[in-house]
Amino acid sequence: MVFKCQEDSFLTEFRSRVVSCEPGGTGYQVIFEDTVLFPEGGGQPTDHGWVDDLPVKSVIRKGPTAIHFVEGTSAPFQPGQEVRQRQHSGQHLITAIFDREFGVNTKSWWLGTEDSYVDLDTKDVTREQLDKVERICNQLIVDCTAVSVAVYQPDDPALKSDVTRATRGLPEDVSGPLRVVTIDGIESNMCCGTHVRNLAQLQAIKFLNVEKGKAKCLVHFLVGGRVLRKLTECYDREVQFNGLLNGGAPSHVDLLRKLQTTVRSVQKSSRKMSSELAQLEADKINQAPDPKPKFYTVHRTDGPDSDYINVFLRCVKLPECFLFVTNAADDTGKGAGQMALQGRPEDIAALGDPICALLEGKGNGKGPRYNAKVNKLKAIDQCRKLIEEHFRDAEAEK
Repeated sequence: MVFKCQEDSFLTEFRSRVVSCEPGGTGYQVIFEDTVLFPEGGGQPTDHGWVDDLPVKSVIRKGPTAIHFVEGTSAPFQPGQEVRQRQHSGQHLITAIFDREFGVNTKSWWLGTEDSYVDLDTKDVTREQLDKVERICNQLIVDCTAVSVAVYQPDDPALKSDVTRATRGLPEDVSGPLRVVTIDGIESNMCCGTHVRNLAQLQAIKFLNVEKGKAKCLVHFLVGGRVLRKLTECYDREVQFNGLLNGGAPSHVDLLRKLQTTVRSVQKSSRKMSSELAQLEADKINQAPDPKPKFYTVHRTDGPDSDYINVFLRCVKLPECFLFVTNAADDTGKGAGQMALQGRPEDIAALGDPICALLEGKGNGKGPRYNAKVNKLKAIDQCRKLIEEHFRDAEAEK
């Protein structure tokens, strides 16, 4: 069946009659005699619209029938009831030009809500090929190349002579009259999707990136108003970078590279100083006069990239001393951080899980070490009290 949306892709309103209305999912599946809402298929996503005052969430095609999914808790329509119902050409053009110029076939395509892509039957697409196809497509748009749609019966002898390219992607269960979409002087192809009347209505085509993978080469592209929206988005971002980098667009790449070099240098110096501080802190404990402390706590805000905890625990040479060390990204106590315990296995077994729970963390311990990622570092004082009580009770039992 050829739907009204295929006869006239620019029709936005249409009066039809309800054929059936059955429960399905979280609403109802409604079939009308005809529809201006395109049912998902052939790589083209579903249209969205309204039936009277009810939103149509999606439309799918089953054989010659378009099924509309309408949300609701009770049947919105009755059979026989009259109701009023309220983008693919670019892909055809791109596919045809890649085929004509380079003999590259399109295996599949996707028309997304932000951008679209064609999956080309080749391992690679060069920048020169992209530029050539883009240039030809946009010249055809400037030339106002006509697009026409003809409808044939499946047994019409004129059908084969009219179609110059394979019916790639035409669903197997399509029945009834067949539509042939012709881009004047470029191609004719069977298609069940909606199309413009003239390539000028595409406004422009712009290729984005090429996504390479095993047995696939996806060429992402924009058509029409999306090109202008992407240009606006890129320019707005450029203006923000001008202020943040204190330089114009031509210098952005150089400025960012210099910034990255500076950041790496600062991070390297920071890690070195953090390690030196950890070693100094450990030396302070090692050189403490007798009696040596039963426990020792250290709390840092050097950030997740710091190696303070590991260096500190490695440099302390007091196996009988219980060590409680934390490291956070800031000193607010609200963010996530790291925690480590080191000491006698019996002390780790007694204190590891309770301390981890107070800090709302997740971790585990074995023998003389316990490690965890924690989320509530403001509970450190409670942990310290817990440690003090543990060793006070242990001393009292002697």
